[in-house]
Amino acid sequence: MPTEKNYGLNVSKPGYLFYSDHFELTGEHSSSKPFIYNVPLQQIQVGETVILKNIFFDTDKFNLKDESKNELERLVQLLKNNPKIHIEISGHTDNHGSPDHNLVLSRNRAQAVFDYLIANGIAKERLSYAGFGMTRPIDTNDSEEGRAKNRRTEFKVVSN
Repeated sequence: MPTEKNYGLNVSKPGYLFYSDHFELTGEHSSSKPFIYNVPLQQIQVGETVILKNIFFDTDKFNLKDESKNELERLVQLLKNNPKIHIEISGHTDNHGSPDHNLVLSRNRAQAVFDYLIANGIAKERLSYAGFGMTRPIDTNDSEEGRAKNRRTEFKVVSN
């Protein structure tokens, strides 16, 4: 694969939650010095959470960007292939902005995913959504990289 380019990675397997990521491939790689990417697949089980790494919004907005469609289609397919799964979609922000504003923004982002799933044939009874604002960080808010990780949309399996 050519280096110094951005790539999207998606892996799925029956009985498991899908895995997706986006990354920049840098450096030189060859058969003697290969690029290795470990993919941690999770079995479909109640309580398992997946960060949707390819869901994108403009800054301070909650309209889904077109680049989110592939990830959303994977989630639709997962739900169609596993009709007993019920999920909660959650939105999260970094600590920039007021707590009240971030709570509303995160809820609206989670609802945008919820609405997309319903519009694409998933029964709303299988879905719920919540916004948590800045209350559940997964990294530091002291760096741009950490804040970027905290700005996320994820889903959790609530029944199977």
